[in-house]
Amino acid sequence: MIDAPPRPGVISAGSHLLRYAALAYGVGFLLHTADHLRRGIDAVTPQVLWTGNVASVIAIAAIALAITGHRVAPAIAAAHGSTQAIGVAAVHLLPAWGAFSDSLPDGGADVLSWAAVLAEIVGALAFGVAGAMLLRRTVDRRRTERSDTLTVGR
Repeated sequence: MIDAPPRPGVISAGSHLLRYAALAYGVGFLLHTADHLRRGIDAVTPQVLWTGNVASVIAIAAIALAITGHRVAPAIAAAHGSTQAIGVAAVHLLPAWGAFSDSLPDGGADVLSWAAVLAEIVGALAFGVAGAMLLRRTVDRRRTERSDTLTVGR
């Protein structure tokens, strides 16, 4: 089997893990979004609503970049996945702490809300870790290629 040459601007080696993580994150993201719609938009503060909307736009873009194999996808996944996991956990898992809080423990949330939030957190963490792993692999490969070039040129 002959591999096609990589297209410029598209990642190839090891990108399957990032794509699977993007799909897992996407499922968690959709479950969490559906849960917010089920609970009603008025169940959260305007701050949580608009922070979630901005995060949703970034999530959709990050997932799309990863699924299409764009060259910046690992960096975006590493940055967005980890911060999204921390953000969702801070908003939903901590006791009520202010306008940016939608505390599940204090709000008497049902099992569906818990499952949706935890699915997004786990998916976002997987997405961030997969992006970091692929980014690290890319940096290591470039470093090796550069050192090989310097050695051959002596």
